[in-house]
Amino acid sequence: MRFIPHKYQKMAIEKILTTPRCGLFLDMGLGKTVITLTAVEELIYNSFEISKVLVIAPLRVAEDTWTRECDKWEHLKDLRVSKILGTPRQRRLALAQDADIYVVNRENVVWLTNELSSIGNGWMFDMVVIDELSSFKSSKAQRFRALRKYITRSKRVVGLTGTPAPNGLIDLWSQVYLLDSGERLGKTVTGYRERYFTPNQRNQTTIFNYKLKENAEQSIMSKISDICISMKAEDWLDMPERMDRVVSVKMSPKQLADYEQFEKDCYMQFAEGEVTAATAATLTNKLLQYSNGAMYMSNGEYAITNEQKLDALAEILDTSNGQPVLCFYSFRHDLERIMNKFNFARKLESSADIEDWNNGKIPLLLAHPAGAGHGLNLQAGGNIIVWYGLTWSLELYQQANARLYRQGQQNTVVIHHLITENTCDERVYESLQGKANVQEDLLKSLKAKYGKERKH
Repeated sequence: MRFIPHKYQKMAIEKILTTPRCGLFLDMGLGKTVITLTAVEELIYNSFEISKVLVIAPLRVAEDTWTRECDKWEHLKDLRVSKILGTPRQRRLALAQDADIYVVNRENVVWLTNELSSIGNGWMFDMVVIDELSSFKSSKAQRFRALRKYITRSKRVVGLTGTPAPNGLIDLWSQVYLLDSGERLGKTVTGYRERYFTPNQRNQTTIFNYKLKENAEQSIMSKISDICISMKAEDWLDMPERMDRVVSVKMSPKQLADYEQFEKDCYMQFAEGEVTAATAATLTNKLLQYSNGAMYMSNGEYAITNEQKLDALAEILDTSNGQPVLCFYSFRHDLERIMNKFNFARKLESSADIEDWNNGKIPLLLAHPAGAGHGLNLQAGGNIIVWYGLTWSLELYQQANARLYRQGQQNTVVIHHLITENTCDERVYESLQGKANVQEDLLKSLKAKYGKERKH
């Protein structure tokens, strides 16, 4: 297939070619893979600036997306791709291949750096592409620490993401550091926090989160604007209409009283020790299970707490008049209970499920947001989403919605959020909206201001 780049794609390609270390904050659907590969092809075969490229990507993307895009486009047919995946032996064989592009999943970054150190060849990549740069948002993660030691040896670095600040601007430091080694936002995350943030929620020894100082956001954006470019899909593509609905779910007075008591007991239990991110996550996890209608017990079985979300889902299915529904669940017991109640439901597991969904053969498709992110095109099969249980991760939330809310969707996308009143559900939903606002502010501040291109 012949690649005829849109205006925004030409801009992004030019950014990579003219900015040796850059961040492309591109919405899903804008073609970040073909953009990057087009620039790589130019740098390898026309300007001869580079010879070996390392692509770090989520596993599913590493397995399929980069090779598929090379095969798809005529101008990329000469690019040779080796996938550093599988067993250690398979990875070593892939690393030894004579290729232009070496694709590794992010979980194996530490292994890769150790392997290259042990064989004595050192760092062989003169360009690094980090697909989903936001997966390196934690400066404490081993993958970040391993990569930062070597990435300075590469002449070029490209960071790709649609969600650069999934939990707020505090997440930016480590991502930008991989691009510029601390030139713009400082050499340490501690210094970055001290300059731009003040502690927000904390107990005696632990700071849970930070808030921006006055004018800090403008200062951060100004410092990175020369190497980062942002583009929103709705500014460049003909996106479908979208309607978000909160479906309020009410527990009975007794059920709500039981929930409140359970919540109190949990807080008291955790309050006895130091509250950390891990313990807070455990607590909210329990509360979210409760509001969804079931709780795991110590023996691995689950106890039913309420049925109201199942009833709410049934009502949505009834009023959808036979239109297919994509439902995102959080816990295994959610999946089991939904499938027990609706015998026509199917779990998303294989390419056959994707094909059947897009052909209108599945009335209720069940998917976990962590498994329905990258590379899944489901927009042909339906336009109705139900969030049976929400995720704290803005990145997973946005990527899951983008399975249907994307270019090519012919109908208004309706997204139902089942929210149990007076429970943790409400806090998660509010948090997602708050994070989304932060995200939006970030993307707006860096947005390329060249008008809106319509599809041809």
